[in-house]
Amino acid sequence: MVKSYLKYEQSKTFGLITAAAANVVWSPDENAPITGSRSTGAGRAVVGADEEVLCWDVKKGELLDRWKDKDCRAEVTVVSRSKVDLDVYAVGYGDGSIRIWDSRIATIIISFNGHRSAITTLAFDKSGARLASGSKDTDIIIWDLVAEVGLYNLRGHKDQITALHFLKPSSTHDEAAPNSNVNGKDAAADVHSPTREDHAGFLLTTSKDALIKIWDLESQHCIETHVAQTNGECWALAASPDDSGCITAGNDGELKVWSIDAKGLSDIASRVTEGSEKHCLRERGTLYRHGKDRTLGIKFHAHGNFVAAHGSDKAVELWRIRSESEVQKSLARKRKRRREKALAAFAANGTAAGGDLLGDNEKPDEVSSADISEVIVPYVVIRTSGKVRSFDWANNRTNKALQLLIAMTNNLLEVYSVPTKQKERISKSEEPPDYNRTFSVEMPGHRTDVRALCLSSDDRMLGSASNGTLKVWNVRTQSCIRTLDCGYALCAAFLPGNKIVAVGTRNGELELFDIASSTLIETVKAHDGPVWTLHVHPDGKSMVSGSADKSAKFWTFEVIQEEIPGTKRTTPRLKLLHTRTLKVADDILGLRFSPDSRLLAVALLDNTIKVFFVDSLKLFLILYGHKLPVLNMDISFDSKLIVTCSADKNVRLWGLDFGDCHKAFFAHQDSIMQVAFVPHNQDGNGHHFFSASKDRIIKYWDGDKFEQIQKLEGHHGEIWALAVSRTGEFVVSASHDKSIRVWQQTDEQIFLEEEREKELEELYESTLTTSLEQEEVNGDEKSEVAAAGKQTVETLMAGEKIAEALEIGMVDLEIMQEWHTAKATQTNLALPGRNPIFMAFGNISAEAHVLSVVQKIKAAALHDALLVLPFEKVTSLFTFLRLWAERQWNVPLTCRILFFMLKTHHRQIVASKTMRPMLDGIREHLRRALQGQKDEMGFNLAALKFVGKQIREKETSNYVDEEVWEEEEKGGGDGGRSRKKRAFVDVA
Repeated sequence: MVKSYLKYEQSKTFGLITAAAANVVWSPDENAPITGSRSTGAGRAVVGADEEVLCWDVKKGELLDRWKDKDCRAEVTVVSRSKVDLDVYAVGYGDGSIRIWDSRIATIIISFNGHRSAITTLAFDKSGARLASGSKDTDIIIWDLVAEVGLYNLRGHKDQITALHFLKPSSTHDEAAPNSNVNGKDAAADVHSPTREDHAGFLLTTSKDALIKIWDLESQHCIETHVAQTNGECWALAASPDDSGCITAGNDGELKVWSIDAKGLSDIASRVTEGSEKHCLRERGTLYRHGKDRTLGIKFHAHGNFVAAHGSDKAVELWRIRSESEVQKSLARKRKRRREKALAAFAANGTAAGGDLLGDNEKPDEVSSADISEVIVPYVVIRTSGKVRSFDWANNRTNKALQLLIAMTNNLLEVYSVPTKQKERISKSEEPPDYNRTFSVEMPGHRTDVRALCLSSDDRMLGSASNGTLKVWNVRTQSCIRTLDCGYALCAAFLPGNKIVAVGTRNGELELFDIASSTLIETVKAHDGPVWTLHVHPDGKSMVSGSADKSAKFWTFEVIQEEIPGTKRTTPRLKLLHTRTLKVADDILGLRFSPDSRLLAVALLDNTIKVFFVDSLKLFLILYGHKLPVLNMDISFDSKLIVTCSADKNVRLWGLDFGDCHKAFFAHQDSIMQVAFVPHNQDGNGHHFFSASKDRIIKYWDGDKFEQIQKLEGHHGEIWALAVSRTGEFVVSASHDKSIRVWQQTDEQIFLEEEREKELEELYESTLTTSLEQEEVNGDEKSEVAAAGKQTVETLMAGEKIAEALEIGMVDLEIMQEWHTAKATQTNLALPGRNPIFMAFGNISAEAHVLSVVQKIKAAALHDALLVLPFEKVTSLFTFLRLWAERQWNVPLTCRILFFMLKTHHRQIVASKTMRPMLDGIREHLRRALQGQKDEMGFNLAALKFVGKQIREKETSNYVDEEVWEEEEKGGGDGGRSRKKRAFVDVA
């Protein structure tokens, strides 16, 4: 009989607030999903967290929602919010896919897949109908969110795309935001030439190749290219809210300010000629940050009068953009100072130079020609508690102060409030405003990587220890119960009773924490080197600690009665008593008691494992075999097997009777950090064990058959720690990605042969898609614009389904045609034997079946699926297109497929004689169908206008002032009537 195993699946993720791979977006409460809790008014933070997007309440520090696609394992790299529909978010992933999420219902609306590598930036246009995406593969793709398709792919940059911004030419200037004066001149002074309303607009892009480009989206080509930074890559771009200017950011704290000629863009949009020599993007000057590292993010405030930027250090710098009057005052002061200097020089030297200078300075400087450092002045530097990853302006209407939501690389979100002074700063000597941290989300996660995990004996509590923090979690609710300050933790264990946690630190101390009172009970200076390992004796009365000082120390638990100061009462307190010491020849990296309490296994830095008798501490076995130090080990429930893992990427199974090596596996692609047996043998799985490695994978092994049972993938960083529950029902792992994951045992059975087949299929699919991508790269001449598409396993499968449906559909059409012809002469003729597929779907027609197959394919993947079809299938497809057009079935889809196929196979179709009459038939039927739809839409529009008119009329009510009415009644006559009319008031 074939042995089956129970499958483990990821069930919970916690401990992660914000991942260092993605940015943060602030969202106001009124646009948040409707939940039972009342809105706090501080807003919400939407952040990427590995493969999920998390929505946090900034004030309460609570997790409100998590958006996760079960089919996607790639980590989130960028989050962007629509400016029009504020509930819609675009999320870019590490595998090049994009998903559009509706935040109210936490579901995916649209999925796109066109890039070959991770998405780096996303931008919605002003109307919210288009999305631009930039990637590490240097391509920019414009997506149509209404039709759910990729429009085209813009190529021109030679390195990763760092920022995108849509520019929309308008016939008249949009009202400039208050104080938005990046150019140093009043934007409303210009008047635009009229532009074509339907112009697709322009796109501003920057890349790590240090270039800034403007693309004309109407003609789909680059109209301007400038070198954005003088010293290396361009890392970020921020455009002012009124699109009058932008700032690009590079290395060494350099920020370059550019003015955007909106009138010039409108001229280009209104003309259909070749591009002019006039540049729409002009350099205005350079600013420098206090920090001299590269600038990673820059953003304008929504009102346009402040701009903030940050590098990779612990600071965000704010600048204020002066109004025109302030700039003029500043220039006047400088003129005055120059005049005073000139007079002083003239008085001292008696030369005419001073007089000439005095005369030259009489004409006032223009604001537009002022140095950019006069227009944009430093405001304040916000010092944060961690290195900044990204930030967003929290535009809270209720608060007049500036608020910034900042995401740190150390798993922390903070909101800072900066007051805006009523009287603007005039002199540089004046103190910068005081900022303060108003809110933070820090409780639900560690600041540094979790180095040790331990579970309580009832599996209800989980302890996680990192550098500086010990946290205790409720496993069922994933909530953090206690947070305690500790040293640099390397190992941890719950002591019997589950009320005390022991932590071993890097400076050789053992720390005991009482969970109930959240206090540090005792700190014991146990060793002279780092305490690498702890293990509690199976009888629960003592424990052993192992250190780099080449000794293992045995400690017994003693409860002593301690006097309470100032009283005669005593209180019981746990104390560690050192009883024995075991000295060895090298640093101890791991210790393990056997469950029968007979043996103690010690892993040393010299790649060996020494097994001692617990009672006499005499050497029993030495296990040789590993090439590098053994990092961890575990002993099975029956004390017969010991499993060891090492930095040499191997796992070895040994017998504890004679110390013989049963099996050595090459288990992982990197150092194996931890191994653990299932602690019992209830389901015959006592010799099954888990291994966790720096290659981000956990593997489940059968120690009797020496077979890999399952591979658990999900972490996005090195796995440092692993803990198996006492029941064996779940496994907990902690990783460099700051997440703690729970893997739950399910009732689903798995078989080793099936798992091997699945792995082979996955390997084949991955090699297939990579080979397709290489063909695309090699086959495409790098033209400036290309089709937006990418062949994936999904599109290949969809193409095969269409081909299969066409094949059986054509056969069925012929059979049914013959039957109809025969039925004209033989009225009682029975139905022919059709394909069982049609019978299964309720005896549907062939054309209905083909249409249902095509409709099931996602709009974004349809074009790539149609490209898979060979040309001989095109004739069959056109036959069905004619039938759909004739019956007016899904006319938009019919038109879309027809136009795409005509564009793709234009030459072959033109050369074919058989296709001409077929196309004529399709055209005739389609025109009739489209005319019918046009008439229907016209009728509906007229009806809507009529209904709207009626509603507007009903909104207007007549009110009569009774006193005036009575007075006019008494007056009588024609004059009274005319006055009566005037007494009516229309109020809309």
